[in-house]
Amino acid sequence: MPRKPSAGLPTAKQILDFIESSGQPAGKREIARAFGLSGHEKILLKALLKDMADEGLIDSAPGRAFHKAGGVPRVTVLRVVSVDDGQVLATPESWHADTPPPKLRVIERGRRSALALNDRILARTEEAGAGYVAHPMKKLARSAELVLGVVRLEGDRHYLTPVDKKERRELPISDLKDAQPGDLVLAEPSGRPPRTTARVDAILGDPFAPRSFSMIAIHKHGIRDEFRAEATAEAKKVASQLLGDREDLTQLPIVAIDPEDARDHDDAIWAKAREDGDGWDAIVAIADVSYYVRPGSELDREARARGNSVYFPDRVVPMLPHELSSDICSLKQGQERAAMACHLHVGSDGALKSWRFSRAKICVAANIAYENAQAAMDAVGEQVVEVASSPCSMPDLEGPVPKELVDKALIPLWACWRALLSAREKREPLELDLPERRVMLDEKGRILSVAPRERLDAHRLVEDYMIAANVAAAKALERKKAPVMYRVHEGPGREKLVALKDYLATFDIEFALGQVIKPAIFNRIIERIGPDHDARPEIMEQLLRTQMQARYSPETLGHFGLALGSYAHFTSPIRRYADLLVHRALVSAYRLGDGGLPSQEAEQFVEIGEHISMLERRAMEAERETIDRYVAAFLADKVGQILRCRITGVQPFGFFATVEDLGGDGLVPAAILGNEYFRYDEAARALVGEQSGETYRVGQHLELKLVEANPASGALRFELPEGKFAAPPRTARKDRTRAGSKRGRPGNIRHQGKRRR
Repeated sequence: MPRKPSAGLPTAKQILDFIESSGQPAGKREIARAFGLSGHEKILLKALLKDMADEGLIDSAPGRAFHKAGGVPRVTVLRVVSVDDGQVLATPESWHADTPPPKLRVIERGRRSALALNDRILARTEEAGAGYVAHPMKKLARSAELVLGVVRLEGDRHYLTPVDKKERRELPISDLKDAQPGDLVLAEPSGRPPRTTARVDAILGDPFAPRSFSMIAIHKHGIRDEFRAEATAEAKKVASQLLGDREDLTQLPIVAIDPEDARDHDDAIWAKAREDGDGWDAIVAIADVSYYVRPGSELDREARARGNSVYFPDRVVPMLPHELSSDICSLKQGQERAAMACHLHVGSDGALKSWRFSRAKICVAANIAYENAQAAMDAVGEQVVEVASSPCSMPDLEGPVPKELVDKALIPLWACWRALLSAREKREPLELDLPERRVMLDEKGRILSVAPRERLDAHRLVEDYMIAANVAAAKALERKKAPVMYRVHEGPGREKLVALKDYLATFDIEFALGQVIKPAIFNRIIERIGPDHDARPEIMEQLLRTQMQARYSPETLGHFGLALGSYAHFTSPIRRYADLLVHRALVSAYRLGDGGLPSQEAEQFVEIGEHISMLERRAMEAERETIDRYVAAFLADKVGQILRCRITGVQPFGFFATVEDLGGDGLVPAAILGNEYFRYDEAARALVGEQSGETYRVGQHLELKLVEANPASGALRFELPEGKFAAPPRTARKDRTRAGSKRGRPGNIRHQGKRRR
């Protein structure tokens, strides 16, 4: 922009007029350029602007721009404070006037708002009547990662005490909102050290109430737990639509076998021996979510933004509104439901010989808990009381599974599954027995128990039917040369395999790097150590860490863990967006009606895959952290007690241990291990006492005293019981702690609580 010829120093009114009419932030440089000022005139301008500020005519905005006093900068950062029925209101993020900050009406391009509560935007503002309006220029990331903490009052100042055990500093609170001392809050840091303060973003309530634990994770990870009004209204509307012309499967004794505490039921299964003796016909029926959630709809946008449902002990944050996820799309006993049916011909050897897909109408004969299905099959041959018929021409499920249901549904399912199991065993997928923790709550959300989930044949049966349907979906789309959102699990990289080789050598287990790596190789390692070896859990955890992380991608890269070349997720569209995409692709490829995959959506599969993979990792982390908080709360009453533990990690500053059968890691600082030097041996993953040879290593079982359990952070802290020391090193592991060995180089060494210099 060319500089205007100088006409002398402008008046205060001319400067105000320019600031108000400027389409961009107006700082000293822009004002000088507009009036053609240079040299000495710029010095005079600086003095004039200071006088105008002192007189209350102008205020400065971020970036040293100016705006009319008491007004809003022409371009500024706003924070959304209200989203109500499509109307968005925002306030300036920085406001220094004595008057309350104004609320600006945000005008967005397009019909629907893409903004949510607490979003930050850079916006161009303008006066409109007695107020202001804002035109978003771009959406901004949060200025800093939110800090989770508890409000503490000291004198007349409020401070934020972070619950994260890694964060030790307290922050003065600059904006308390309505928080009270003792409240658990999410706060946004602002400013730079040492003048960092915190602004309360959300109030979560009592940090030690059990139902707060999941809310901590929801807010910490930014998980959307409330649906926009438009999405809920759309869900109610589509839930009432008729099922349409579908294949009628309502007379089949199809059953849904799920966890006892299942929040939704998106799959049901049926099998029957073929009359020609060539194996079985089987059906895996999945909720037809694509019939209700159409591409580009409000529901679709909401589902993609969430990526998946997130499951906590006390609640589920669903991908779809409850009108769909736990009602019309949930396959409930005795109710007709829309389904996408995968028809399978399973050979006598368990191989998939053919498949087809249809939009169907089903009526689930029974929703059966895994434990009840297993008990019924364990008791086959015993007398089971029959009860009255249901709308699906099958007995109601009351108490024991009725004999008619066992005969017509469960026995054929188990027979077909044995063939699928045989094919699975030939394929030799990765078999890592890593127990899942289950938290049982009472009706008030209080913890009744924390225990590993029992693994039954009923679990394996459902899993193998789902895998078969997922394989069929991927292969069916490949045959049509249609887009596929694969579930990809690549084999381990060389760097991880080298680390595994070194690790296994400490147990005298050889591992050749030159061989073709298959899941069966890892299974042989597990078999070699046997079921009773003390190090079995540790070795399985190390084998898990060696694996790559599964993800979603349109690339045909196979699934290493399942030993499958083509694999997609088809069986859970209620709770996974990837499955919904696969359903849409099938609808389009096989011309099954409305709700297919638009071409522009298929072109975005790479980006969508990366997005939903990230959201899946976030959900897993949130679920794991919440379980740890529940475990800490469960153990809070056991502080001071001696617990049986296993060492899960060793670092120069101490070792981490987990309570056996419960989980939840806690630290034992190296400073309290004894009155001698403890050397960190990285290769052996151990702390070794230089005088006594006492060794604390990964996998070791020992008794520890619980001295702290913090439910808000999920952290535990242990000590050795008085007078107790570790057992001598086991001979199963090679001793790599020799002084002077290259790989046993000392790390941080402590003596009576002090770091050795």
